[in-house]
Amino acid sequence: MAAAKPAQNGRPTPSAPEWRVTVAEGASVTVEHEAGRAARAWAWLVARLLAFGDKALGFGGRVWRIGADDPRRAVHGLKVGLALAMVSVFYYTRPLYDGVGGAAMWALLTVVVVFEYTVGGCVYKGFNRAIATASAAVIALGVHWIASKSGDKFEPFIRSGSVFLLAAMATFSRFIPTVKARFDYGVTIFILTYSLVAVSGYRVGALVALAQQRVCTISIGVSICFAICVLICPVWAGQELHRATARNMESLAGALEAIVEGYFLADAAEEEASGDKRPSSSNATEGYRCVLNSKASEDSQANLARWEPPHGSFGFRHPYGQYRNVGAAMRHCAYCVEALAGCARSAEAQPAAPHGGHSRRHLAGACTRVAALCARVLREASASVTSMTASGILDFAVADMNAAVQDLRDDLRALPSGLLLAGAGSAASTALLVDAAQLFTVTSLLIEVSARVEGVVDAVDTLASLANFRSADDGKPAESATKEQSMISSDSEESGGNRTTMKALE
Repeated sequence: MAAAKPAQNGRPTPSAPEWRVTVAEGASVTVEHEAGRAARAWAWLVARLLAFGDKALGFGGRVWRIGADDPRRAVHGLKVGLALAMVSVFYYTRPLYDGVGGAAMWALLTVVVVFEYTVGGCVYKGFNRAIATASAAVIALGVHWIASKSGDKFEPFIRSGSVFLLAAMATFSRFIPTVKARFDYGVTIFILTYSLVAVSGYRVGALVALAQQRVCTISIGVSICFAICVLICPVWAGQELHRATARNMESLAGALEAIVEGYFLADAAEEEASGDKRPSSSNATEGYRCVLNSKASEDSQANLARWEPPHGSFGFRHPYGQYRNVGAAMRHCAYCVEALAGCARSAEAQPAAPHGGHSRRHLAGACTRVAALCARVLREASASVTSMTASGILDFAVADMNAAVQDLRDDLRALPSGLLLAGAGSAASTALLVDAAQLFTVTSLLIEVSARVEGVVDAVDTLASLANFRSADDGKPAESATKEQSMISSDSEESGGNRTTMKALE
């Protein structure tokens, strides 16, 4: 029921009506309130369970994609489990346990810390751990013999002094670049092993037996790691470095071509009207970033590849260090491509000048041809690295690129006296000058990119010479003819693509 508020000064107050509900003992109100809280709690619990299920499914999907992208990662986990299972036999089997004693646990620890994804990483850690353990044990035994002969009064001082001196010198040696790159892990194990053996020798009588057990169990663990890592689905750091170098060249070529085409096709009026404009793929234009971020990976893989035994086409003294030079040349080129991409993005963000399109279309053909030929040179160098064959047409591709660069320079010199000054008297001369400055910057960067591409080619030629790449004439005649035919067809496709681009720009 509704009731109005009492009147004030004889006049009723115009307020909203009040609703009053009479409930016996208030029981029904209490039951509804409790039921509402229980429903909200149940809804909250269901929502949390659904959210947890979604997160679990998302995590499972990411884990599945990681394994699907590279199944060798899953195989690596199985290999580590197999190595630990084999080492644990020395601990569970009584005859083997009696042979190595309680030190069998060191074999398990060795497998955990030594087993790596690549063969080079496993050999690097295993070799360092074995040599460091053996050398530290021998030096500790020598110091123990000297200390035992000096009497009980001087023995603690000799042991402590030796630990101080050797630990200080070994730690300082880690700052030496060569030691840091190749033996850093071994120096750490040396300090650990010597300190444990030297200090425990003061209270342990059978120090020789302790050192012998430690060396024996670590050797067992290292041997099992080597056998499983090399014999079961090996992953070679040298091959990973080789493939990454070729893949980065392909990415750099695709990024250069996509950026230049996107810049010169941005203002094509006929393309916009017909709807046939080809938007540059973001993945293609960002391909140079993987080259810029590859230095740490290349250095690590090159250091690990030196420890690997000969395998396949990679000999004992394969020039893995030259891959660093190839990567440095590609990064030198990628920096210029990054600047070129920045200019292209800034040009897209600004309104086009009234007469700027004439200047851009005038240089579009020469610039796209230079970019296409630079990409062709990089792809040919990538194919040479992939097949480990000295390319017979790489020099001709570089010559075509240089000829295209010279044509671009000639067109650039003729531009100011022709098309650029055509709109100098218009009201939008400022916008025209800005557009012309951007065009000159892009053209200059493109010329610089072509010069740096030659640096990449020189580095690849040096790699081919040091690694003794096969000559292109060593293959069968049929294979040579097939390769030449494929190159001719690719050249015709490139020229056809350039003609299509020119038609769109005209």
